[in-house]
Amino acid sequence: MAVRWQAVDPNSVGGLITRPTSTLCMGNVSYDFSDETVVVTGGSSGIGRAVALRFGKAGAAVVNADVRKKPKDVGEETSTHEVIRERGGEATFVETDVSDASAIETAVDAAREFGGVNVMVNNAGWFTRRPMLDVDEETFNRIHGVNTNGVFFGCKSAAQDMIRRGTEGCIVNTASISSTHAQAEQIPYDSTKGAIKMVTRGAALELADHGIRVNAVAPGHIATEFGSGAEQKEESVAADELAKPIPLDRPGYPDDIAGAVLYLACDDADYVTGELLYVDGGWQTF
Repeated sequence: MAVRWQAVDPNSVGGLITRPTSTLCMGNVSYDFSDETVVVTGGSSGIGRAVALRFGKAGAAVVNADVRKKPKDVGEETSTHEVIRERGGEATFVETDVSDASAIETAVDAAREFGGVNVMVNNAGWFTRRPMLDVDEETFNRIHGVNTNGVFFGCKSAAQDMIRRGTEGCIVNTASISSTHAQAEQIPYDSTKGAIKMVTRGAALELADHGIRVNAVAPGHIATEFGSGAEQKEESVAADELAKPIPLDRPGYPDDIAGAVLYLACDDADYVTGELLYVDGGWQTF
């Protein structure tokens, strides 16, 4: 999981809404994950796709574990694993409903084709917004099945495989600003992200003796097709319709999150575990 500094194009991830070139950045990082295998749940679209493509570009073999093969990103038709292959990398797709623990195990097992999982990215998620008094049991159970169960059993399956193989790997979960900040009409979603924070910290504590690091990224308002859609989210930020402003004055983009995930998975983060890394443009500082 090597990392090196060099000048690279920060907008080079294809098939996604990419962040504008920033005048705040003095340099960029290029990672080397050659000979490593990464499993990304929910890797067909949005944040998961950006993460999978970045790992593929960094030389990792990638297993995309998603319920659908085709991306939901506007204007994109080519599946994530096919893009990685077209660029000379190794990748495969495994149809995976993360609310089913056995399906996650199947995705982790598929990584054996490339030598076994080294990095597990539990990213798949579902979002709903509705008042608490309108939430029925089916909706509440569904969102926890995908978001909470998916992360917990993703951590468990990856850790079991790493321990059996004697591999010191790492796990990165997708949490949210909602892990620690309540937002209106989002109790079902917020409660799953709060749970992910504690799954991350508990797993980091229990797996430390095995040399397995567990961390989470906490995205803020990200312009993706997840939730209200990229165009709507960008317009919302521009119109200052959010409950409070974003200090960096723009929405986040999938590649912003991908960079944070690769950092948490690389050797430079070798002493980082149990961490919730906010990637939100400073939103939570208010």
